[in-house]
Amino acid sequence: MKLSRYVGDKAFYRRVLAVAVPIMLQNGITNFVNMLDNLMVGRVGTLEMTGVAVANQLFFVFQLCLFGAVSGAGIFGAQFYGKGDHEGLRHSFRFKILLCTVLVALCAGVFWFGGEWLIGQFLQGEGAAEDAAASLGHAQTYLRIMMISMIPNALIQTYASTLRETGETMLPMKAGVISVFVNLVLNALLIFGYLGFPKLGVAGAAIATVVARFVEMFIVMVWTHRHKQRNPFIVGAYRSMYIPLRLVGNMIVKGAPLMLNEALWSLGITMLNRCYSVRSLDVVAATNISQTFWNVFSVVFMSIGTSIGILVGQLLGAQKFREVRDTTRKMIAFSLAVSVVMAGLYIACSGWIPMLYKTTDAVRSLARGVIVISALYMPLDSFVHATYFSLRSGGKTGITFIFDCGFVWMIQVPLAFVLSQYTAMPFLTLYACCQAVALIKCTLGFIFLKQGKWIRCVVSDE
Repeated sequence: MKLSRYVGDKAFYRRVLAVAVPIMLQNGITNFVNMLDNLMVGRVGTLEMTGVAVANQLFFVFQLCLFGAVSGAGIFGAQFYGKGDHEGLRHSFRFKILLCTVLVALCAGVFWFGGEWLIGQFLQGEGAAEDAAASLGHAQTYLRIMMISMIPNALIQTYASTLRETGETMLPMKAGVISVFVNLVLNALLIFGYLGFPKLGVAGAAIATVVARFVEMFIVMVWTHRHKQRNPFIVGAYRSMYIPLRLVGNMIVKGAPLMLNEALWSLGITMLNRCYSVRSLDVVAATNISQTFWNVFSVVFMSIGTSIGILVGQLLGAQKFREVRDTTRKMIAFSLAVSVVMAGLYIACSGWIPMLYKTTDAVRSLARGVIVISALYMPLDSFVHATYFSLRSGGKTGITFIFDCGFVWMIQVPLAFVLSQYTAMPFLTLYACCQAVALIKCTLGFIFLKQGKWIRCVVSDE
């Protein structure tokens, strides 16, 4: 085995990091501030933290639906840009706007009319009835306010994803950085009532997030429209919503499985957490602590995986097929190496992370175990994430559908349901078993990559 097949030269890593680092910084700062947000709510109390965690599970589904909506058209956008077709990129931008508008309306209706019932599904584990009722109230308060942020979230996703497809990763990063610092400052003022502000607790955390999202939306949109020479796709983008019918059909055919995949995958992860939650309310709090910090420690390899979709998509659009395999192989190897380092750091921090929360010793002990297990499986998650974006870049959304959400619903969710409902298995053992099946997913991903059927240009005839 030649090491050069998996390790690039300096020019290669400069090209990769030029795309990955801005995404890494934006996501890293966002996740870091989300972590501080979670810690601040956690300092208020366990019930408040549990309520916010459950509400965020539901909002997570909405965010992934948005991501799927822009990603489907983004396959075409990256390749149109690689081809030098700005009109095609403009059409993909319009498609994102229309689709995200529909999603915001649908999800807002579901949350408004069915939010209480959905939240209640996560609060059925062992614990006092009054604790569950208090957590339900906190979750409803948080979710109702967060619904206001749906519109700016949709516009941020639409603009930022299109800018990244053109290689403009710095502006979304800068907007994200400003947004998260606004969020952080307002969290301190509104959760705890510093400097004479009202002490709003959970409601304050939600208000801070909503304001921050509007700030981010304003920055991204104003910059894009004021720099039309650098962003020719935005010229006349709102003059009409016309999109060639054939392109609409192709984006639906290629994008629908991807959007459905993100929706079903996020629902699957939410269902996994619901299966875990039936064990006790302590499990809800412990998994929330672990997931919050996992988002911080995984941001490096997750950003590299996202960069694969951009760089490989551009190569496919330019029909440089020989370079695609080499670039993909080296980027996946890079992602794996980074994930091993981050997993070691995550384990090293597993002892003190739970101590940052104002919660019980039982929750802290459980959280410590979940963190260690999550860290041990981090390299598998890295390979799966990189493989997903590689397959998606060539428009093979049918394969990614089977690989991603199909796996969650056919294997992970049934396994978690059976083990949680019909066995007395300790939770940490149950959690480790559900994570271990990622080995199967890695094997499938390796086979799909090796076959190479995903290596193709989907915009050559547009």
